[in-house]
Amino acid sequence: MTDIAAATAAERRELADVLDALTPDQWDAPSLCAGWRVREVAAHMSMGFRYSLPRFAAEFAKARGSLHRMTDRTARRDAAAFTPHELSALLRENAGHPWKPPAGGPTAGLAHDVVHGLDITVALGHPRRVPEDRLRPLLCALTPRGLRFFGVDLTGIRLCADDLDWSHGSGAPVHGAAQDLLLVLFGRRLPAGRLHGGPEGFRVPPTLVA
Repeated sequence: MTDIAAATAAERRELADVLDALTPDQWDAPSLCAGWRVREVAAHMSMGFRYSLPRFAAEFAKARGSLHRMTDRTARRDAAAFTPHELSALLRENAGHPWKPPAGGPTAGLAHDVVHGLDITVALGHPRRVPEDRLRPLLCALTPRGLRFFGVDLTGIRLCADDLDWSHGSGAPVHGAAQDLLLVLFGRRLPAGRLHGGPEGFRVPPTLVA
């Protein structure tokens, strides 16, 4: 648990450095989160630091029990309320904050930050690579329930990481960087060219590519 907490803190600090270096156009560029720009993703990432449990419950009630509606509305509102500098500072200043998604353990907190960070960097074509010691516990924490939650169907597909010893599933192999495959597991569609597969004639399923 200590290692996961340290990894989460390091991830937040490094993402804050990435955000600090973005241009105004990049802050307004689309992310891999459908309908959200980079600034909405950054605002969402800081929500757990800023919302008390009673406030979270009140927002959830306003959204009539829909977590999706709640997070979408709060991300859009908060993205307009904070400057880019303030959003990156919130990540850095709360690097050690113990927040994690409701009903999730410490690994879920790390996954939240890693995946949303990738939502930003992959969409922007940024070269940042998530360290293996942060990716591996997230890949190993994969569960059928998690795949269903994110609407992921890997029937007939075997995901194979090119940069570390990890694979999942059975069927036609789909290769890519481990961090890109993590995004697939969380229901993201990737920019073209980031995944490749075989055997000869096999095409990466369109559900995995934007």
